[in-house]
Amino acid sequence: MNSSQVEFFFSSGYLRLEAFHSKARLAAVRQRLLDETKRLGGTGGVARSIRKLPVFQQIGRLSAAVKVQHMGEVLMTPGLISHVSQLTGHTPSDIQDTQLLLSPPNQGAWTLEGLNWHVDITAERRDGIPGIQAFFLIDDVAPHGGATLALAGSHRVIAQRKSSPSQIRQVLRASANPETALRELGVSAIEMCGRAGDVFLMDMRVLHTPSINATRRVRLMATCRCLFNA
Repeated sequence: MNSSQVEFFFSSGYLRLEAFHSKARLAAVRQRLLDETKRLGGTGGVARSIRKLPVFQQIGRLSAAVKVQHMGEVLMTPGLISHVSQLTGHTPSDIQDTQLLLSPPNQGAWTLEGLNWHVDITAERRDGIPGIQAFFLIDDVAPHGGATLALAGSHRVIAQRKSSPSQIRQVLRASANPETALRELGVSAIEMCGRAGDVFLMDMRVLHTPSINATRRVRLMATCRCLFNA
């Protein structure tokens, strides 16, 4: 990892590692997920029961219904942990279990409105990053294909007391043009979309949210949180 990548991460709160994993490495996990999601849409009617749920509950229900053994070993490799350590200067004190992030296709029109913007770590840290979350693209994820969204730079704006998480959420709710309003705050919305094998690393103080999958393709992603002692 070079100095420009580290600098970008500290400024924006995220970093995209393109083609970090090869498609060959992900092939077995990807096929298992495709087989399972196809099974859940079969005669048993699980897919129909999931469709009755609110959009973002669909993600949790579908993700919980699928199990892939040894997924964490495939995705959260020693090489990736080394990258995480380089960004913080410390080895993670806790690496949580890798979790699936699956979205059914055709969830509706894509929008920035009505999303669940949140942070996973609220405690303030003056001496470093409290946690880094990795997001893995197990298959290609197109724009508006249900990828996690993040507000790049929101961790800086909040730390500098220029705005609070609730104020940023209010801007998103109230503005007719949220992207322009966010730019005025020094924040921008990014989609963690791309090609299979890409990995996004995100400072866990960054506001982020699930998004709507407006495509015809199921969204196949996973995530893992690396935490650091205070």
